[in-house]
Amino acid sequence: MERPASVVKELVENAIDAGSTQVTVEIQKGGRTSIRVSDNGTGMDRDDALLSLERYATSKISDERDLFAIASMGFRGEALPSIAAVSDMEIVTKADAAEAGVKIHVRGGQIKDVSEVGAPRGTVVTVNRLFFNTPARRKYLKTDKTEMGHVSDTVTRLALAWPAIHFRFHHDGRPLGNWAPTSRLEDRIVAVLDPGLENDLFEVSREKGGVAVHGFAASPDVSRATSRGQYLYVNRRFVRDQLLHHAVAEGYHGRIMKGTFPVAVLFLTLPLDQVDVNVHPTKSSVRFVSPGLVHDVISEGIKAALDALSRPSWGMPRPFKPVRPPQPYTSISPSGQVRESTPTPVSEPRAVPPSTLPLWEKKDFSSWRVIGQLRNTYILCETDEGLVLVDQHAAHERVVFESLKKAYARNSVATQGLLIPEKLDVSHREAGIVEELTHTLRAVGVEIEPFGGTTFVVRSVPEILAGKSIAPLIMELIDKAAEIGVGKGLDHAVEACLAVMACHGAVRAHQKMSEQEMAALLKQLDTLEDPSHCPHGRPTTIRYRTEEIEKAFKRVV
Repeated sequence: MERPASVVKELVENAIDAGSTQVTVEIQKGGRTSIRVSDNGTGMDRDDALLSLERYATSKISDERDLFAIASMGFRGEALPSIAAVSDMEIVTKADAAEAGVKIHVRGGQIKDVSEVGAPRGTVVTVNRLFFNTPARRKYLKTDKTEMGHVSDTVTRLALAWPAIHFRFHHDGRPLGNWAPTSRLEDRIVAVLDPGLENDLFEVSREKGGVAVHGFAASPDVSRATSRGQYLYVNRRFVRDQLLHHAVAEGYHGRIMKGTFPVAVLFLTLPLDQVDVNVHPTKSSVRFVSPGLVHDVISEGIKAALDALSRPSWGMPRPFKPVRPPQPYTSISPSGQVRESTPTPVSEPRAVPPSTLPLWEKKDFSSWRVIGQLRNTYILCETDEGLVLVDQHAAHERVVFESLKKAYARNSVATQGLLIPEKLDVSHREAGIVEELTHTLRAVGVEIEPFGGTTFVVRSVPEILAGKSIAPLIMELIDKAAEIGVGKGLDHAVEACLAVMACHGAVRAHQKMSEQEMAALLKQLDTLEDPSHCPHGRPTTIRYRTEEIEKAFKRVV
């Protein structure tokens, strides 16, 4: 046991494996003083309760083959004895067939008392004075608030994974979570994580080769500074796995800003013999037999869902399917902050006839009336429904990117030879990357050759970059290749090259544009597959509805 959160995880997982439909977690002083986990599961009779305190004893596997196909939350028989060895622990449990329950008191690993007691079906484990006999370990516990945060994270992850179980969570006698059972995962996500997500979730579902992913992810505009908003599960077990996080990021590729992380709750299901959950004692790390397949299922599932739900006519997210959280409810943030809310009922979305679709749903940028340019960076447009700001660089970058992408697909990228080849000096490490990128660069219109040592010369470039220095672009491509890995595949490398080229070839921010140029750019947006974001994930447009503007000016109540 590392900290109070580890104890909570083991005890709650035991409760889940016991078939509980109600689980209550109560802690005092961040779990330092007391931890109590109660459930209404199958419980144990006297003999099993005593046996559960023996080292390496478990009822969760019956033969050695189960070790390689673990279906329970865990099988480690040392969980209860390990907890009992470093605490003052009491177990009260009752099996269905037993006439009475049994109470066992254990201190420092030594059984002090065993007695019959009246008790309902299920098990209550109370852990007092954690690490009382191991002061060195107790010394390294953090503050009550920090330990409380870790326990909160643990309870949150388990509550998300098991929406059919009623979870209650209390700290120092104060209720922090009361999540009623639900058959809808999206309801539990909203209740546990954030009521504000109710209109921003979209469903992800994909299956291939016996590997399936299902769950919900949030609009690209709902992002976090870290990956803490990603709850990823393998066969219902929460895991931290770089492969899975990378797959999520890949699914959002081109739709989310660099350095930000999407929000998602995803469940990966695959045959038990296709994943090893015993890589780490806490089972938070796993090893897959077919990692590439797992990665593709997740990334393709997210991308397909985003493609189906994206709004191609402008940069704001499509209104996703509303979900209804239980009313009222209390939720907690991962840091343990309490949030109480009684949400307003959300009406079902109704289909809008095509003739009455709002302007934002139409692919008709050219109908917008240009009324000016703000700071020589944003095009101001008047529409029937309000004001739209177009980021001229992001919008034109998308135009150039899709044009280059189509030309590459036709093997017809227009190039222009340089009258005087441009020299490029790089480091030894960068030279190796350039050599690996040579064929990719040639495919997208950049002809580059070795010129001795770590020097290269560029002899031709795409027409879109004619007259511009090519060295900054090549250096940016080198950095990008180093970041994503040259070996990620030709398509990935080509797309990265084209995105960088589009950025260098697009009209810049703070560049004055004529009214005709601005109108021409809007017309070009009508021809794009996805005009909502630039290739790097930034939105191309932001809108303000007339009623929002009038409300701000207090013209409407």
